[in-house]
Parts: sequence; C-alpha cells; structure tokens
Amino acid sequence: MKQAGHFMICIRAEKLARRPPICNRLVPAQKRLSSQPGLWHESRMVKLEKNAAAVALRRLTGWQRVKRVAQLLLGWVLVGGAVAGSAGDVDRFAVNISSLVDPAKLATLGARGANAHVEKYVALLAEAKAAGVAPKKAAAGAVALVGMKGNAGKLTTEAMVRNLVIAERLGCLDPDGLREMHRGEAPTVHRGPYRGEKLSVDHIIPRAVVPELDNVIANLELMPLRMNEGKNARIGARQVDLARKLHKAGLLSSEGLKAVERNGM
Repeated sequence: MKQAGHFMICIRAEKLARRPPICNRLVPAQKRLSSQPGLWHESRMVKLEKNAAAVALRRLTGWQRVKRVAQLLLGWVLVGGAVAGSAGDVDRFAVNISSLVDPAKLATLGARGANAHVEKYVALLAEAKAAGVAPKKAAAGAVALVGMKGNAGKLTTEAMVRNLVIAERLGCLDPDGLREMHRGEAPTVHRGPYRGEKLSVDHIIPRAVVPELDNVIANLELMPLRMNEGKNARIGARQVDLARKLHKAGLLSSEGLKAVERNGM
C-alpha cells in the first residue's frame, strides 16, 4: 500500500509540473475573450466607453450632481450670451455704417462727395474687426439696412471689404490713420513703394467717362495718391467687366454701359 500511495503521489506531481504557473493563468478577461471570436469586439468597447459618463454621474452624491448640472447650465448661458453679444455687435456696426453707404443719401452729394464716406466706413470696419466682428458681416448688414439686395448688395459689400484690406496692407490703420479716416480725411501710407503719400479714393470707372458712377460705393477704391493721378481716365478690361456687372445689378444705366464699352475699344 505504501508503494501504491507513493506511486499516486508521483503521478500527481507530474501533472502539476505540466500545468502552467498560476500567474500565467490569471490573464485579463479581455485577453481571454479576445481568443474566442464573437465574445470581444470593438462594438462592446464603444458601448462601455459610452456608458462611462453615465456611470461617473451615478457615483456622484446628490450635492455633487446638483453642482455639476449647475456648471453645465452656466456654461450654456455664457456661450449663449457670447453668441448674442456678437450678433448685437454686428447690428451696431451695421447701423453705424449704413448711413455712409445709403444710395439715396449719396445721390444728393456733389462731385466726389462719397470719398469721405469711404474713409469713414473703412475706419468703422477696422473697428468691427478689432472687436471680433467679421467685416464682411458688418458690411453686408449695412448694405441690407439701406435696401440693397442681390447683385447690387454683393458688389457693394465686396468693394467695402476690399477697401479695408487695401488700407490694412498699406499700413494706414494705425491710431493716427484711424482718427483721420473717422473724420473723412485721407490717412498716410506707411508700407510699400508709396510710403509717405496720402491714401486717396479712386473711381475704378473714371467719372469723366461715366459721371453717374461718381458716388457709387461699388465703383470707389482706395489707392495711393500718386498712383491715382497716374491712372487718368483709361478704360481697360477691368473697367468694362465692372461696368457690365454694375449694369446687371441696376447700378449703371444702359447709356453708361455703352460709354464704357465705347471707350474701352
């Protein structure tokens, strides 16, 4: 019997020796399941991740839940207020600019009367941009307030934003330049080959060719004075193209369009 017992003990020891160590058998559940197709896949991981927030919320105490909800509500209120404030700023700048681009008012001005308006609205667009308001939105809002729609509104808005970009690139929007422009006066150019000269208002389509476009905002463009003086009354492809767009938008008469096309030949 002793020999039989000793024999059984040896067999048991041999079986234990063949088994892997217990530390190797305690593998993570994910690893065990991953070796069995269908028991562990990405969809289950996604579900677990989606439930993480809910689990965390359930673990909070009653007071912690109230505090967390209050924080979320406060965030929503602040974001909503910021959006509303931005919309209010757009409206404020649009109202201030609208009187400067109103076709009815511009039509009552004398020769080159709109030039000062260009200086003023560019200064206001620069202020709008500094306040975080998109200049294009402020310009479009102003144009809409004076009843300009469709192509007429689009051409006018594009001209206004383009003049702001020109003033920026020529370095005219320093504090002194902005003060001058607010008064409707020409600022000084501080960048480029025309540095030191005054920034003038040019008629893209010369007023000598089409006087009716004298005070049309879409036809007015900022330009260094010497460059403007050297331009004269030439009509090129740009002028002809703009004349056709203005005519289509109702900002130029058929007679005016013919005059441009005739001088451009």
